[in-house]
Amino acid sequence: MSTELIRYIKDKDYITLDDSFKLIKYCNKMLKEDIANNNVRLLLIYILDNWHKIDVNSRQIWVDMIESVGFYPYLEKYKDQLQIDNTAGLIRKGFYKSQNLSNLYLHEEQKELLQKISLGKNMIISAPTSFGKSLLIEEIVSSNRYKNIVIIQPTLALLDETRKKLMKYDSFYKVVVKTTQPASNEKGNIFLLTAERVLEYPHLPEIDFFVLDEFYKLSAKRDDERSDILNNAIYLLLKKHRASFMFLGPNIESISNGFAETYNAEFYKTAYSLVANEEIDYYSQYEGQFGRSGQKKLFKERTLFELLYSLRQEQTLVFCSSPAKVRNLSKKYSAFLQEKGTQQILPLPLVEWIEKNIHKQWCLTDCLNYKIGIHDGALPRHITTSIIDYFNNEDLNCLFCTTTIIEGVNTSAKNIIYFDKTKGKDTPIDFFDYSNIKGRAGRMMVHFVGKIYNFNPPPPKEDIIVDIPFFEQNPVSDEVLINLNLDEIKHPDSEQNQYIQNLPEDIKALIQRNGVTVRGQENIINTLMHLSNFALVNWTGYPTYKQLEYILGLAWDNLIKPGETTNPMTKAKLVKQTFDYSQHKSLQVLIKNTFDYYKKLQQYSGWENIDILDEAIKDSFQTLRHWFEYKVPKWLTVVNSLQEYVCQKKHIASGSYLFYANLIENDFLSPNLTLLLEYNVPISAIRKIERFLPSDINEDSVLPFILRNQLEEKSGLIQYERNFFKQF
Repeated sequence: MSTELIRYIKDKDYITLDDSFKLIKYCNKMLKEDIANNNVRLLLIYILDNWHKIDVNSRQIWVDMIESVGFYPYLEKYKDQLQIDNTAGLIRKGFYKSQNLSNLYLHEEQKELLQKISLGKNMIISAPTSFGKSLLIEEIVSSNRYKNIVIIQPTLALLDETRKKLMKYDSFYKVVVKTTQPASNEKGNIFLLTAERVLEYPHLPEIDFFVLDEFYKLSAKRDDERSDILNNAIYLLLKKHRASFMFLGPNIESISNGFAETYNAEFYKTAYSLVANEEIDYYSQYEGQFGRSGQKKLFKERTLFELLYSLRQEQTLVFCSSPAKVRNLSKKYSAFLQEKGTQQILPLPLVEWIEKNIHKQWCLTDCLNYKIGIHDGALPRHITTSIIDYFNNEDLNCLFCTTTIIEGVNTSAKNIIYFDKTKGKDTPIDFFDYSNIKGRAGRMMVHFVGKIYNFNPPPPKEDIIVDIPFFEQNPVSDEVLINLNLDEIKHPDSEQNQYIQNLPEDIKALIQRNGVTVRGQENIINTLMHLSNFALVNWTGYPTYKQLEYILGLAWDNLIKPGETTNPMTKAKLVKQTFDYSQHKSLQVLIKNTFDYYKKLQQYSGWENIDILDEAIKDSFQTLRHWFEYKVPKWLTVVNSLQEYVCQKKHIASGSYLFYANLIENDFLSPNLTLLLEYNVPISAIRKIERFLPSDINEDSVLPFILRNQLEEKSGLIQYERNFFKQF
């Protein structure tokens, strides 16, 4: 019935007083049957979206109905049009005003959840993307109730967005984003960290409250290589710190039985949303005409471009299977717009930076000039941040994305186009992924209705149950099991547990601290115990090529998890690129070397130079982001601890790789400047400012020193680089 009424509202040119009474009667009937009825909320969202059609004499009864379902954020935002005309309604609206955030109103269920948390209940919240979950975090922080808070989010981009929102509370809290930043003793601390950094943070003070965003990543069954680390971080916060918590995630039906009861928590599932998602079927309109190759592929792409062109006055995200697909489609759409005679916009500041620091012929510059952006996990973070800002500010109107849009890219996209049905080449998008992609269409307080255009049939519906491995232990990895207290191991007689418990205590403690594959670390220890040439191992500072080849070879052979994706990287390529990069320390040289190498490969024969260049840039970014900023430093740190152990046992002088690991992780910057990288300041800007800074300045003082002395204006930065300092 509600679907017919929504179509009726959309199709009518004018909704008369009589029409309104009939619709209100339906709403009242539904509310009496179920006070939390989503059909009524959905219908009211469409009424708001079509407010200009409503007869003026019926608007007040609609305002009363909107107020009755708790849409207080909209009643405040549009208060000139949606005026509450009775004292009782105004009193109720006042009840939903935030106690801590000025001129901000909560919707009905946000208020309910915050009351539960204030009464000491831990909450596990499954809610739509447009529920306003990030507001719950800010409300908790602004209450100043907790001294030390940890917020765990899956990506550094999300953490940086949260940092920008929470910096306004710096009178009460120090915002900590790096493991090298000491906690404050004078005020509280907000630790904005990935799970890895929670485990690596030295001497974490007693944590009172923590937030876990995207908590479905705890599951061992969703093929996330970081699930083990996340489980260990949460176990640490629950067991050692006994912290209160809030888990946040979308579209989850339930969690491991008994977890909520054990930890004084409530699992709260809701479909409450202030945004409607509308699916538009494209695939059946062109049944049999779309494909992955040949003319069907070209026809599908042409259909996409025609749709994007028709939506060019609105913000649209296009879901693609891979970074390569993102770049391929964005280039083709740029060419399509040129064919249409579309005028280029004035170059955005990022374009000048790209031309000076990457390459003048990189395809992204052409795309940006036609209001097209790209977004994937390989791009440097400052580029990603800038592109999202441009998109949200409507400087760009189209964004080609990978699954990074699932993990919390907060955009104000009116439309989503579900173009590819896989992640990577062959992993199908399941219903959970699809629901999260769909949930990015529309944004609370920006759009009433978001649309998803399906170029593929949506996956079949399924209930998503999140297992919590450290609690459920069915299954549980060695890496999680080794961290559990003996009295919490549910299958003590299992072969897996017997293996763990039979490890020597000193080796077990070492492996625990490193947090990566247990059996791989044990293999490395055994290999080193039988090594004859320790010159390959006990080096300090910069390694020779042979030394680096041996250490990274050990790591590659033993620390990569089964099923973990490494393409297009190979062991030999990683050694060469790491060694070369530590010599020249230049992204442009890395790109040039990769380009020259690809030109010689058979697989690129017949490619245009410009396309090989784009591929070289994409893969160089991936090398920098995934391997140099994350994998290689982690591996070096792990193998370093293992060689120290073996050398001590053999009474041989050990080496130390930590200096080298830190240099690679932080792009060869001085340690006191790496905090600027966390704030997404481009390294090109940091290197220009570096010569104006005292050599002994500590990292927490660097940014205040720059701003106080206006170094961003005095150190030759281009506009793009200067813009990053305006956020502070």
